[in-house]
Amino acid sequence: MLKISKSIKTLDESDIGDNLLHYDYNVKHLLSLIRRGVSEDDPHFLSSYRSFEGEVFENFIYEKLLIYAVENDNIEKFVLKGFHQDKIKAHANTLSISEKQQIVYRTKSREISEFDAMFITKDKELYFVEMTLVKSVLKLRKRLRKKKALLEIIFPNYEIKSLIILNEGATGVRQFPSYCSVWFTEEFSAKGVLDYIVDTDAKKLMPKKRIKSEKMIEAHSLKLYPFRYYNTISWISKTIRSHKKYILDMNFLMSEKIQRYHDLYNKFYIGYIDVAEIRDELQLDNSYRDEQRVIVAIEKKHSNEIVLTYYVQLTRKSLYLYSFDEDKIIKEKKDPYGITVTEVYHISKMMDEQYKLTLSNLKIIKKLLQDRSQL
Repeated sequence: MLKISKSIKTLDESDIGDNLLHYDYNVKHLLSLIRRGVSEDDPHFLSSYRSFEGEVFENFIYEKLLIYAVENDNIEKFVLKGFHQDKIKAHANTLSISEKQQIVYRTKSREISEFDAMFITKDKELYFVEMTLVKSVLKLRKRLRKKKALLEIIFPNYEIKSLIILNEGATGVRQFPSYCSVWFTEEFSAKGVLDYIVDTDAKKLMPKKRIKSEKMIEAHSLKLYPFRYYNTISWISKTIRSHKKYILDMNFLMSEKIQRYHDLYNKFYIGYIDVAEIRDELQLDNSYRDEQRVIVAIEKKHSNEIVLTYYVQLTRKSLYLYSFDEDKIIKEKKDPYGITVTEVYHISKMMDEQYKLTLSNLKIIKKLLQDRSQL
């Protein structure tokens, strides 16, 4: 069981020197607000400052964890990032360091997950760390599920756990799953770091303090199980529709292995339906052609309920998600540079006539999913 040190709990800065001030911070917008004299109570200022403060908190906790790892006999390996690691560019299909010097797993063109910190214990436990100043942490659970699933896939020989580090007063922590350990620190403030950035006559910094220990490793040195993101999601789409008798292979879908992939991908693509057939149900206007494809997916919600969702790709980068909130249709434009756009484009090219669905098929699939959720 990991126990928080007094030094971390009280946010003691005495052992990290000026390391916090050596990081690069995304403060261009915040500094422009300060120069324009925007009030600190202004919503725009508060939003920008909170984002900056979250960056500083993450860097502070990371610096403290470096020291904690050296002093904790049970921690065997600790992954370096930021200015502590060598300048290794991000590699596809492995853990590596991004251009922003964060620990990431990526495909050839897209980041799949980012990790605030990561370490391995002598008990073959691999911990990924989340540190946040957000007071309500309910939205964090979905991110945890995805990250845990990815690590279970690429590191099958480790027990995956998570360390969550929050400020006192955070709510929703009882909702965290059992693999999570939660630490609380005293209230954090980034005022000192902002004062240094704003002050053009700021003090001369002490040199960076770097930890020297055999425990410290580069992200790319961790050996992982081969995993191909797009190949795997294509295989799942094909297999889930290949049952000789049923429209969906529910035993395949609900197997432990495939549900782990569902936690990672969040949705599987199971076919397509023509706009002409589903226009009324999704309330699609005349800008959509009758013969245009609507890609049908089964999405795993926060509650573990599995529901149908629909994607319409107008151009390579223009993608809309249609879903239902009870009986209300929700239309959402997806990030043109997000991984869902690439997934839908990739899957759509793979789907031939045998993936075509009808409203009758969708009704059967909804019933299968509803029946399964009631078990």
